[in-house]
Amino acid sequence: MDYFTIEVAGKAIASFRAHNDEEARHFLEAEDFREDLTILQTEGGPVWDGKAALTMRKASAEEASEVEHAYELDDDPSRTIDDEFVVFLIPIAELADGEDGDEEA
Repeated sequence: MDYFTIEVAGKAIASFRAHNDEEARHFLEAEDFREDLTILQTEGGPVWDGKAALTMRKASAEEASEVEHAYELDDDPSRTIDDEFVVFLIPIAELADGEDGDEEA
């Protein structure tokens, strides 16, 4: 497994693991992940505004360690090493009911 970090406008926001660069690129380009970044809140605003540069790079040793540590603490017995597992490197605010973007207006 390789480790990757996603940056918004040059700021590291999340790290994850993937089998290779192609799999990591697919994850970064997934529409549902990009939409989640516009819904999730950090420090009073969205993680990503949908416009700023969204890039990916190999994770640093410290970032990779954060992913491994979080995975070890994960208590989902059905999760396997191949499941997507993203660790945010920035504070993420809890969403209140109805803030997940799936509610009908």
